[in-house]
Amino acid sequence: MKKLIGIAALFSAVLGGAVEADETAIRKSLNLSMPSLQLDSVKPSEINGLYEVAIGSNILYVSEDGKYLMQGHVIDIDARKDITEDKLATRRRAAIDQLGDDKTIIFKPEDSRYKVSVFTDIDCGYCRKLHSEIDQYMAEGITIQYLFFPRAGKGSDSYKKAISVWCSEDRNAELTAAKQGKIPEEKTCENPVDEHMKLGAEFGAKGTPMIVTEKGNIFPGYVPAKQLAKALAAE
Repeated sequence: MKKLIGIAALFSAVLGGAVEADETAIRKSLNLSMPSLQLDSVKPSEINGLYEVAIGSNILYVSEDGKYLMQGHVIDIDARKDITEDKLATRRRAAIDQLGDDKTIIFKPEDSRYKVSVFTDIDCGYCRKLHSEIDQYMAEGITIQYLFFPRAGKGSDSYKKAISVWCSEDRNAELTAAKQGKIPEEKTCENPVDEHMKLGAEFGAKGTPMIVTEKGNIFPGYVPAKQLAKALAAE
């Protein structure tokens, strides 16, 4: 939320003096004033007079005169559809695909029917519960792709454990041992933990585990294997 508020303030400062700001003008103003800001797209939204601005995995809205910025979801009342959430799901899926399987720790059953990405904290109680039931998820044909999201932040014990697990010879075995309470031997190497954390923050992670489906939908918290399989089948 703080990040979004910061972005909103930035937009207000950059565009506040504009009289008419169409797509080109909005993009030009941002590129000139804040060249480091990664602006993925600016385009008219489904609402007349409102532009949709995509930044990373976030979507914001700017009035066409450039004076106002809004954060929130656009709902199609007649269709009973959350338009913004559908677009966010697409962006989440693309972000995870871009990260790549080689930067995650994967537990895959022989017959994989579904795949989910799980943001996990080694020291989180419900994360440990989920992993203690990994065989149940495998039995349901669910591939679990782990990304680290140490809730205590960078430099914490959980963060160091995540790096040590990643740098071990057998990441899967070491992760399982760590979730059972074994403290991993401290190691360092090139790792994707910061990338995982950045992605989790962009997705709005407020706790762990956070489950992201192949379609980019989010299930916050622990979900039992059979219940998760049922939900995935209904997507």
